[in-house]
Amino acid sequence: MRIDILSLFPDMFQATLGESIIGKAQDNGFLDIKVTDFRDYTDNKHNRVDDTPFGGGAGMLLQAQPIFDAMSAIDEEIKGQYPKGRVILMDPAGRKFDQEYAQELSQEEHLTFICGHYEGYDERIRNLVTDEASLGDYVLTGGELAAMVMIDATVRFVPGVLGNMSSPMGDSFSNGLLEYPQYTRPADFRGMKVPEVLTSGNHQKIKEWRQRESLRRTLERRPDLLKTAKLNHEQQLMLEDLKLEQDPDVPD
Repeated sequence: MRIDILSLFPDMFQATLGESIIGKAQDNGFLDIKVTDFRDYTDNKHNRVDDTPFGGGAGMLLQAQPIFDAMSAIDEEIKGQYPKGRVILMDPAGRKFDQEYAQELSQEEHLTFICGHYEGYDERIRNLVTDEASLGDYVLTGGELAAMVMIDATVRFVPGVLGNMSSPMGDSFSNGLLEYPQYTRPADFRGMKVPEVLTSGNHQKIKEWRQRESLRRTLERRPDLLKTAKLNHEQQLMLEDLKLEQDPDVPD
């Protein structure tokens, strides 16, 4: 997968995307990530990329010209190597990012993230865009942090990045539920013991325990997720059991 990022602050991405799992994935050829400082493409003699909005108002807007020219340069560079993929504008008014969105984006061969700053964008920049995305109902000083979060969550689903593809599929939200509790050695740490079933070697019992605890955690912490989770018959029975545990006075 090729990922292009347009930003005025390219150094912000080095520590996050150049280290650990994502850094190794780039070294091993599973990811190709390039950050472009779109200030390099401005035709303003003072190197400016922003200006005041027509009609007045507070703040400054990113101009269309540097973004359009940076995008043209990227298109020329990847020609014949990658198809023109989705272009994502980081915007608090955009589609809310979640695990399903991450899996969707991971199917693409090429992604481009446009990170804004200042008050906003010249509206004509949206002509380049296929997606507008947001992390939630709050505003950041720029799109860089949001882009890093989206990239990190997305590339975990790219084959080879994590090594074991069962890992991301078992994460919280991947099946509509929160992940079950996990433990490692020692089995008894200062009197806090690992549930016996996990050391029993009985894989069927372990699977059932994990399903039950995943449902329990979701019911306790994010019951809203259960409205859309696709549960099989066995999970539905477990959930009814757990609800009775929570409130035994509820009639059947």
